[in-house]
Amino acid sequence: MPAISFQSVSKTYPSPRGPKGATFSALDQVSLDVQAGEFFGLLGPNGAGKTTLISVLAGLTRPTGGRALVMGCDVQRDYAKARRQIGVVPQELVFDPFFNVRESLRMQSGYFGVKNNQGWIDELLEGLGLADKADANMRQLSGGMKRRVLVALALVHKPAVIVLDEPTAGVDVELRQTLWQFIANLNKQGHTVLLTTHYLEEAEALCGRIAMLKSGRVVALDRTSALLNTAAGSVLRFKTDGELPPALAAQSRATGRIVQFPARNALEIEQYLSAVRESGLHAEDVEIRKADLEDVFLAVMTQHRDGASGGGNRPALASTGAKAALS
Repeated sequence: MPAISFQSVSKTYPSPRGPKGATFSALDQVSLDVQAGEFFGLLGPNGAGKTTLISVLAGLTRPTGGRALVMGCDVQRDYAKARRQIGVVPQELVFDPFFNVRESLRMQSGYFGVKNNQGWIDELLEGLGLADKADANMRQLSGGMKRRVLVALALVHKPAVIVLDEPTAGVDVELRQTLWQFIANLNKQGHTVLLTTHYLEEAEALCGRIAMLKSGRVVALDRTSALLNTAAGSVLRFKTDGELPPALAAQSRATGRIVQFPARNALEIEQYLSAVRESGLHAEDVEIRKADLEDVFLAVMTQHRDGASGGGNRPALASTGAKAALS
């Protein structure tokens, strides 16, 4: 039995810009299973439907079609039982300003009917670096500390399934390391983890399988290692102060002074560098690295830029050749 099962889940909303009665689709026939004990990644650009899918799973949003199950429990028909099986860390910093950290955790325990779990609360406080803030009012905490409390609140009833919706957005490196160490240990103990994040290096390091959403559809779904194998063999990376010619720029990924090109072999690398020199630019700090999950993600999103559907298990990715850049 899957720990999480989305079965042809669709969700439509009234369109705010279209004519009266028009709708837009936030989720379009999403079907995927997450097995018990998996660390599963759900990736996609803003507006892809990730948070909507999680809201359906948590029972906060009723799907237009299909259904979602947690540990075999339908989240709509058997809401109470399903909700006890899941802990959700939301994107928003939502907290009760009238209680301190320990009181908030005790109250959250009561919502699930959990009693005498002070030992687990102490373990959460220690594991998430909150022990010295246990008696602090929630209003006194920094944004990063509030984020830690949200994680503790989601775990206080020891759910079988842990859902993390952008848990490290806008937080410091220390929190990210503390959080992932704690969650990884829970995963090793058998807890299922579903993660959405824009930090793709986190997903690559943590997730055994990954699904990518685009415009409410699953456009890639496979093991992380298999997705990485679909990318170009290497990536050429360098810095330059000038502006690339349009033919080269169309094949590159640029962030400030840093320019990157996908390359399948040494010949393509030399062709790119030659084209840069011929354009009158100078490449500095040149390096060649292996393609990573960010390269795969961008390739998949580009492939489905025009809204083409794609629910296959292996996206057909190919690096753009250097010859195309030179033509």
